[in-house]
Amino acid sequence: MKPRIKAPREDAAANGGAEVEDITLSEHIYRQLRRDIMRGAFAPGQSLRLALLRQRYGGSFSPIREALNRLRSERMVLTTTSRGFRIAPLSVDEMRDACETRILIDCDALRRSLANADDAWEARLVGAFHALALAARRADAEPVLDPDREDTLEARHQDFHQALIGACRSPWLLDLSAQLYAQTERYRRPARAQAMAYGHERNVDDEHRALLDAAVSRDADRAAALLAAHYRETAQVIARILSQPEGLAAA
Repeated sequence: MKPRIKAPREDAAANGGAEVEDITLSEHIYRQLRRDIMRGAFAPGQSLRLALLRQRYGGSFSPIREALNRLRSERMVLTTTSRGFRIAPLSVDEMRDACETRILIDCDALRRSLANADDAWEARLVGAFHALALAARRADAEPVLDPDREDTLEARHQDFHQALIGACRSPWLLDLSAQLYAQTERYRRPARAQAMAYGHERNVDDEHRALLDAAVSRDADRAAALLAAHYRETAQVIARILSQPEGLAAA
């Protein structure tokens, strides 16, 4: 039997406020390692030595390898010729590919979602928007964004985008959307840390508000166009940062 531990629940609000859950050690290591990858704790291309990961996260090599193989399936890490692992590199081409694929998936899911939308869907979407706006205001009030607060902001951001397509009635589209969201998050989070990324030239809150208004109005064409433009603008920002000599390394 795999060892299990008590760990903080990631979706406490959706589970009656329960703060802990019983999970396998492999699941715990996977969550911690994935969070650290998203936070930029490891440099793109960095080798992940099992001994160092064991020292950082605990456990034996077996659950660590299980966690790494899950992250490999999500394209967060790559295998090496020596059967080791390393952090997946960042590149403009891959980022743009993920962005354009995400547009194909999410715009289709959004159109389906609006066709099936009901009052419950709209209530969830409006609530997700307000939660995101509140998290964004709190983040903007800090000169240096605390990692835990950034985790909250990112979770609220994902909740909003998931709510938009939540009524599409396609588990495949929802799963693919979540995978592509994670891929773009790898680029977006360090980009956010650079002041020029979300400066006066762009108001992301207004973009989310426009998306909300179009979706609530059930205007599928406008909502899909706004969503595609929203994603492509983020891709442009990230590409501009990656083209600089230091890339995202300073983030």
